[in-house]
Amino acid sequence: MTYNDVCEGVFLSRPNRFIARVEINGKAETVHVKNTGRCRELLVSGCRVVLEKSGNPARKTAYDLIAVYKEQENAPPLLINMDSQAPNKAALEWVRGGLFSKGAAVCAEKTYGSSRFDLYVEDGNEKAFVEVKGVTLEDGGVALFPDAPTERGVKHIRELISAKNAGYKAYILFVVQFRGACVFRPNTLMHPQFAHALRDAECAGVNILAVDCLVTPNSMTINESVPVQI
Repeated sequence: MTYNDVCEGVFLSRPNRFIARVEINGKAETVHVKNTGRCRELLVSGCRVVLEKSGNPARKTAYDLIAVYKEQENAPPLLINMDSQAPNKAALEWVRGGLFSKGAAVCAEKTYGSSRFDLYVEDGNEKAFVEVKGVTLEDGGVALFPDAPTERGVKHIRELISAKNAGYKAYILFVVQFRGACVFRPNTLMHPQFAHALRDAECAGVNILAVDCLVTPNSMTINESVPVQI
């Protein structure tokens, strides 16, 4: 997936989860943040961020904050995409030929039970639900999810187990929004119930996958598999 008109800025503050103050070309601007999560380890005062300029002149904010450079010890800054819409878009591009055959029929946002899953796939006789989770939390090369408690995420896992028991294929795809993660793990300290549900899903035969991404200021593309440690 690609962005159209990007530039860099310096993060100043985040008054609430929807907006941030960013210095762009020497001027402080209010911008829309395309991720309502906490992202406290990413959005630190003075960090470099990437923004996409909106093509809608009527919008209250002219820019969307889409990525951030995370400083690392003894290594160049790590560019992390933090656009919460990007993982679904990247997954939709990737599942044909990456997870299923190139001829697979894929549609977005299919309801099963009381949940709406990100992708529904029909590939020959195989019918599958795929739930996509974007991962922005990095700690020493380890990709972690979630970065905040997510009861909705637990509910999705339980519904996927139900779909698996009903005869569907079921997948949880963790899209790591940066390159080079050595392993993916559930963030047990942040939300033990999510980690427990993920272990239940693995035991029930739900496929749990993680992939990293090639991230540039104006694109994010799924790259390769990341080992999963439940």
